Amino acid sequence: MGLDLRTCGATPGGPDLTGVNLSEQTIIQGVVIRGGISDGVPNGKIVDNAYVQLLDSTREFTAEVPTDSEGRFRFFASPGPWHLVVMAHGGREELIVQAQKGLSDDLVIHI
Repeated sequence: MGLDLRTCGATPGGPDLTGVNLSEQTIIQGVVIRGGISDGVPNGKIVDNAYVQLLDSTREFTAEVPTDSEGRFRFFASPGPWHLVVMAHGGREELIVQAQKGLSDDLVIHI
């Protein structure tokens, strides 16, 4: 029997969108990349098993998900400003995103 050292019980990558009416939801999602060029296009090496934290506008912790095997993450949120903190071996990145209902831009985060 192996020991599971995962510190977060969230599904890697975040919730599934199967059956979700995207026009009625506010979604923050993207991919975490190491290296490459920061031009908004996924290039470089994907970072699986990074942790992405969602903090509200006052920087209070709201949720956390590990990236999946493709480096992807997803949160359901309410419209407005949110802080994302991305932590991976050898790097950390923080950014502010503006979430909008019905729009789910794919963020490309270089770490």
